[in-house]
Amino acid sequence: MAKINILPAKVYNRIAAGEVVERPASVVKELVENSIDAGATEIEIHIEQGGKQLIKVIDNGCGIEREDLQSAFLPHATSKIAAAEDLESVRTLGFRGEAIASIASVSKMTITSKTEDGKCYSLTSDGGTLGNIREVSGENGTEVSVEMLFYNTPVRLGYLKTDKSEESEIVTLVSRFVLCRPKISFLCVINGKTVVQSFGEGEDEAFVSVYGANTLQNCYKIDAERHGIRVRGYIGNQMFYKANRSYQSVFLNGRYITNQTIATAISGAYTNYIMKRQYPFYVLYITMPTDIVDVNVHPNKADVRFVNNSMIYGCVHTIVKNVLDGNVQALSYLVQDDQPLIKQTSEPQKDSEKAPETLKKTPTVEGAPQASHVLSDSILGTPDVRLDEKTPQTGGLVYGFETMTLEEAKEEMELCKPVKTDEGLDENGRAKGVIPFDEIPDIKPNYPNFDEMGMVGDHATRRADPERLKRKFPNVPFERVELIWDDPMYEAAKEKHEDDVFAANKRFLEELDRKNRQNQVDVERCEYVGCLFNTYLLYQCDDAVYVVDQHAAHERILFDCLKERLKNRTPLPQSMLAPYELKLNAFEATFIRERMEDIKALGFELEENGDTQFNVWSVPADFQKMDIGVFFNEILGHVGDYRAIKVEEILRDKLAMAACKAAVKGGKRLTVEEIEELLRQMKGDMSLKCPHGRPVAQKVSRKQLEKMFKRIV
Repeated sequence: MAKINILPAKVYNRIAAGEVVERPASVVKELVENSIDAGATEIEIHIEQGGKQLIKVIDNGCGIEREDLQSAFLPHATSKIAAAEDLESVRTLGFRGEAIASIASVSKMTITSKTEDGKCYSLTSDGGTLGNIREVSGENGTEVSVEMLFYNTPVRLGYLKTDKSEESEIVTLVSRFVLCRPKISFLCVINGKTVVQSFGEGEDEAFVSVYGANTLQNCYKIDAERHGIRVRGYIGNQMFYKANRSYQSVFLNGRYITNQTIATAISGAYTNYIMKRQYPFYVLYITMPTDIVDVNVHPNKADVRFVNNSMIYGCVHTIVKNVLDGNVQALSYLVQDDQPLIKQTSEPQKDSEKAPETLKKTPTVEGAPQASHVLSDSILGTPDVRLDEKTPQTGGLVYGFETMTLEEAKEEMELCKPVKTDEGLDENGRAKGVIPFDEIPDIKPNYPNFDEMGMVGDHATRRADPERLKRKFPNVPFERVELIWDDPMYEAAKEKHEDDVFAANKRFLEELDRKNRQNQVDVERCEYVGCLFNTYLLYQCDDAVYVVDQHAAHERILFDCLKERLKNRTPLPQSMLAPYELKLNAFEATFIRERMEDIKALGFELEENGDTQFNVWSVPADFQKMDIGVFFNEILGHVGDYRAIKVEEILRDKLAMAACKAAVKGGKRLTVEEIEELLRQMKGDMSLKCPHGRPVAQKVSRKQLEKMFKRIV
């Protein structure tokens, strides 16, 4: 009797469903991806009872022909690829042909579809058993209804979480689709309530729909290209971070992915700006040739593999770090909004505090430090650092601008949306048909009977009041605003702007310098006025008081000094009588072998002794008191990185610990001379952070104090 069985379709489809359909969110993912691949511009998702009772996805895509309906339910049936060679250049979200068959085998599934020139047909599957094709009424596109998910696999059904938990996963998934496909309109309705909605009006609108306008103001918008790899999107500034990694999204060639190489590159760029157990915020769109990335790794297609991890790491890390550090290269990476939705018709207010803020950059002091007592015999010993030593400092960017909340923006767009007409220019040189901000009629747009003149019959709403906006947002620098379409004057100005890129760059750098000067304080004008708890030093400068943490400030000064000392050291190898045997596993040995030149540059001499063992014959003279095994464990801790090995980065935590131990402690009273010297070495930079990410200083303006004491309202 034969012992090898040929499994029927019902059985192997259920087996495949174990990988493809893990939970309701997996079903939503596969169906929405099919809608996107079908060219849909509008997608609706309806969920009931966490997706266990009903998942319905409706789109206006190309639809499915009648003769293809049955084939759509077959395993490995797809319209995305036709031959093995097509796997080398996959550009669609789906291509494996497993999703529909797998979902249909564990649910009651109905597909209703209509092509543009054809009739509407429907086909139902009950646990993988197909019914008959029926002609029904319907609009162009496809509607897929999945009911009673896992009804015939009770074990899998029992592993599902609560309805709220499953709904949360679906909302997260749909939000990623909104970010990934900003030109597509999405609507997600759960138990009859709209929870996610976007209108397909671009990346900024999609970003605000998911995270809100307040998050947008804390991000840099970037667009850069290196080695044929384009990286664009949004990254949080140095002061903006989250408590977990759920606010990190990467889309590669239009597909959401989770990749350790990219995540490590971005985390490395933020190392100097965030504390431990805090995570950067980013939404990045990465585009690269399809022949250097493999998306056919797992059925969920979220994991990818690169031909050259080092190149990907270097590109992403360099771009993000340049922006955060405020390097000159960042000028070409940052996106400036050259076509704003509003056009100023009056001069902005001169009060600098009321003007929208732009990028602030603190310059990096050039030259190596002249510290003669930074390090003792061992770099892990307590450094003998004096306050009068010259130390470098690094800076950061601070970014912000005033904006409405998402709800307020939506409300005002509904009230203030003008009517577009093509009537040329009036006698004042203004485009005819443009309705000034303070003349917007009492209409409510976006109704089916909205005619060319903007009349909507009885659909009226309250009048938009510009004075109400001025009272609500007194710091917004405008007198009157007009919304302009196809403005010839604007187009001419735009062409002139594009022809004068050098002048624009020069103005941008001048603005950076001006904002930097605002961020710096003049040490000579700072007056020491007291100390709180023998820890917080108070300095008055003009109309503000700066509260400086003496321990954090001194710790940062010592840390920078130690780091620069290591960076500029001259390694002197010290031979050993007997070699140190470094025993590794195969993965670690490969890493050390690839980084051999970097390790030798630190002052070590190694030679291979077998496949996974190395002999260390000499060490740097200033590392003699270190535990060699511990040091190489630090190097191996970077085994997931693809950057060069630098001693100042490897020992960063140890340098931070040494600086923390050597810094003046909170609660210790300093002399007047020490206080003055501490501020001088800070060079007036009140945006510094200690190596662990804590702020060195906080600013309290006179206006804030007077508000606290109700002297002003």
